[in-house]
Amino acid sequence: PRREHWYQPGFTLVANGVYQTGDVVRQTGDYVASGVAWVPEAVAEIDPDANTVTTIGGKRLRYDFLVVALGCELNFDGIDGFEPKLVGTNGIGCTYAGPEGAAATFRASQAFVENGGVGLFTKPGTPMKCAGAPIKAAFLAASRMVNAGTRGKGEVTYLADNDKLFAQPETAALIKQHFDAKKIGYDYGHILTAIEPGRREAIFRTPKGEVTRKYDYIHVVPPMRAVAVVRESKLAWKEGALAGGGWMEVDKRTLQHRRYPNVFGVGDTNGTPAGKTAATVKKSAPIAMHNLASVIDGKTPTETFDGYTSCPLITEIGNAALIEFNDDFKLTPTLPLVDPLSSNWFAWSIKLYMLRPLYLQMLHGRVPA
Repeated sequence: PRREHWYQPGFTLVANGVYQTGDVVRQTGDYVASGVAWVPEAVAEIDPDANTVTTIGGKRLRYDFLVVALGCELNFDGIDGFEPKLVGTNGIGCTYAGPEGAAATFRASQAFVENGGVGLFTKPGTPMKCAGAPIKAAFLAASRMVNAGTRGKGEVTYLADNDKLFAQPETAALIKQHFDAKKIGYDYGHILTAIEPGRREAIFRTPKGEVTRKYDYIHVVPPMRAVAVVRESKLAWKEGALAGGGWMEVDKRTLQHRRYPNVFGVGDTNGTPAGKTAATVKKSAPIAMHNLASVIDGKTPTETFDGYTSCPLITEIGNAALIEFNDDFKLTPTLPLVDPLSSNWFAWSIKLYMLRPLYLQMLHGRVPA
């Protein structure tokens, strides 16, 4: 339904003053292929037994085959006292709160960069899009303070939700190495449950009980889940680890629904072990569509997806590591002569200059033959 299309991988750069909001906003209509009927309404209900989709405006559309690409829901209500309009005020940042929220995050973080104090960077205890985003936020805040000559005035602390800095082991070790070198603090088992903006206090659930921490700046990442229309439908996982978030029950290799073979999932809505990134979509969407074409032809899907995901892990302004791995958390580098565990200018330039044009081509559905 949104007329504007957001280049969400660029939000981190907007939130740190590298991009402007205009760099991450396009018009959805420019990317709808000819011959495709665009219904600019939100989906209110999916009934996979009746093969129908109903829009919020009451349109009931019947389908023979369905592709669900509804992303995920930012559950801001999952943090007591927090709402998107707070971003940019009382030392609160949130890269995820749309282009304007990312711009407001830059303003709030800039005050921290200039004045110093205590900076907290949080990660939710749910699957999330771009699991590296809060880590990048911490690295970039510290880097901007170095460039501003104020690093000695600021305490930067990353609060992991579990006992790991990152799910991929070699990447976790790389992050720890850079955190230690840059004097970025970190703690484990902290899940943000509430915030008191006026007092600049954050309340966390930890293995040792509730903990309150004071802050001058806090970067909030809300818990995430499948959108309600998937979560409350028969398409969602009904048991297992992914049922709690209402993620769609697809085969992790073919991306075909496990109970409704005429339904396929693409992107963050899928209940799969890893990978809620644009890179995952780029790699998996052609596979899903190849398998859909096979099913339309009455054949069995043969293309398989390995759970590929990628994270250009920014470690400072001007340097990044290009991390690529599959859902077994095995590194799967695709660029020759590029060490995936080396932070360098080349990976930064890929993030800054190359990924956006590639993404826009992806929106057109243009993939190699």
